[in-house]
Amino acid sequence: MSTPKALRPGLPALVRPLMHALPSPYPRRQRRLAGRHALVDGIPFRMPVNSNVSPVLMAAFPVDRRAAARLLPGGELHPLTLPGGHGLLVVTVIDYRSTDIGRYIEYSIALACTHGPRPAPPLLPGLLPRAFGTGQYVLDLPVSSEISVKGGKGIWGMPKHQANLDFTVTDSTVSSTYEVDGRAGTRIEVERPPATALPLRTGAVNYCAFRGMLMRSVVYFEGAADVAVGRGARARLVVGDAPRVAALHGLGIGEQPLFTCYLPSSRGVLDDHVACWFLTDPRPGRTWGEPLTSVVGLGLSRDWPAPPHLHTANTPDGPDGKV
Repeated sequence: MSTPKALRPGLPALVRPLMHALPSPYPRRQRRLAGRHALVDGIPFRMPVNSNVSPVLMAAFPVDRRAAARLLPGGELHPLTLPGGHGLLVVTVIDYRSTDIGRYIEYSIALACTHGPRPAPPLLPGLLPRAFGTGQYVLDLPVSSEISVKGGKGIWGMPKHQANLDFTVTDSTVSSTYEVDGRAGTRIEVERPPATALPLRTGAVNYCAFRGMLMRSVVYFEGAADVAVGRGARARLVVGDAPRVAALHGLGIGEQPLFTCYLPSSRGVLDDHVACWFLTDPRPGRTWGEPLTSVVGLGLSRDWPAPPHLHTANTPDGPDGKV
């Protein structure tokens, strides 16, 4: 993979002033709470629930939309429809270096989606996110520390679990490897995009299943983003043999990412407002997500497991291994 190119004149230079003019994404309520304290499930927070100096990598790949729909719970979430009828898999890894609960890595594997009684048309959910409930449904969310599992799952309903993770930055690539219970999860490697340094200020909606309910949370973040789109985006996603990632093999993940993004540093706020409602099914007895007992007994340890060592080397090439 080549060394990232220098910032080129053109679209980024034209877009940057407009993006600088965008207001802060943080809600007024979060700013009013600044400096106050909360103690939730034994976890102390100094409001707002924020992070600083946190590098981020992101890559989005086209997937089979019908296969994606089968992984979404209930009847109100629908895969985001791209032109051509594909869905979208989004891999986001954040190296949280400064938070109330210490440093940890978070590795998100999610499907872009909309929320409502019926699927949304292409393109409009990106332009009108509130109208279509645009967000992502989180399929898997390994993290480094036990305290992150306790808070993320117990408070916000996120499918967090502790795993072996890393976050590696070189002059030409950004990568992260995920292993769990001695098995290969996934590995994402992104060729560093051109140094566009676009001032990103936005919010993102996460949908998660927990206790048979759909949990909705919002994270707001900002930072200077290096972005590559279309054929200029280069990334490689390898899916391993861990049971937790087995469903990814049936998604028909495309090799060419739609876009990649790298933020050398970001700031974020996780909104303490959480919404949830029942997930339903025509059949009785169906439930989604882990039960409440999965967080009972979790402690506040900030220790990490050993770093990953398999690097998905035991994963065969081909449709059941390499993407």
